[in-house]
Amino acid sequence: MVIVFNPVAGRRRAALLWRVLDVLVANGVRLDVAQTHCAGHAAALAREAVAGGAPMVVAAGGDGTIAEVASVVAGTKVPLGVIPLGSANVLAHELSLPFTPRAVAAALAFRRTRRVWPGVMCAGNDKRVFVQMLSVGFDAQVVHRLQVPLKQIFGRGAYVLHSLRESIRYRYPPITVRVDGQEMQVANVIVSKGRFYGGHYLLAPDARPAEPGFSVVLFSHRGPGAMLLYGAALPVNMLGRAPGVTHMRAQRVEVVGNEAIPAQADGDAAGFTPLSVTDADGPIEVVVE
Repeated sequence: MVIVFNPVAGRRRAALLWRVLDVLVANGVRLDVAQTHCAGHAAALAREAVAGGAPMVVAAGGDGTIAEVASVVAGTKVPLGVIPLGSANVLAHELSLPFTPRAVAAALAFRRTRRVWPGVMCAGNDKRVFVQMLSVGFDAQVVHRLQVPLKQIFGRGAYVLHSLRESIRYRYPPITVRVDGQEMQVANVIVSKGRFYGGHYLLAPDARPAEPGFSVVLFSHRGPGAMLLYGAALPVNMLGRAPGVTHMRAQRVEVVGNEAIPAQADGDAAGFTPLSVTDADGPIEVVVE
């Protein structure tokens, strides 16, 4: 197997990676470790691994690293392994993946898989695969402006601190969304493949990660007060049922916006509107416990 390791995402938890590798090597598993150096490098390393006949490609990092590797193995017969080292590890929570070194190593060795059907965001010439969710609006603004050192020091707490700051600075422009052709205006939109958001916090209980299509969560209330309310609802698993929140199932989502509004995919900045969201051409097989 080839392990694609993001040292930025994993700096605070790199010891987990080395313990997993120790267990695998001790049990005779042949592996290669490839370290990323910049955004997009994980996809390039995964592409090399697939072309070289790797039986499995493992993403060791956060959800953004996983999405990069997933963009390469989607539609192939190469399974995706995960060593969760990120701040939120949303996909790991979604699929109930293990976190302890021995359990992670055992899962990778046995290679029992579960199907996940990713989404694809297209914005101009930029095409990006996401495995958990894409959003446009306030939370994407937080991701765009959050500095990496702050994220490394405080983990998920950095998002809380920066959200408080951005709740005052953000201008809350209206966002025009077309959900399977039905047009509406909202303050924020999350297009989700999974149930969870920001870690293990429930957002879209109707999500179907293994199937084509999306759970679309629309937020109609605007302004600092609304964003603080939504933020308070998140840790008690009430965000999906907060006032002004609507759920829809969809096959295609288009986000227009009257100006360039930030987007984020799987916790990484993903450009600006206008953009469209559709299903990937095929599913991926993710190694589970």
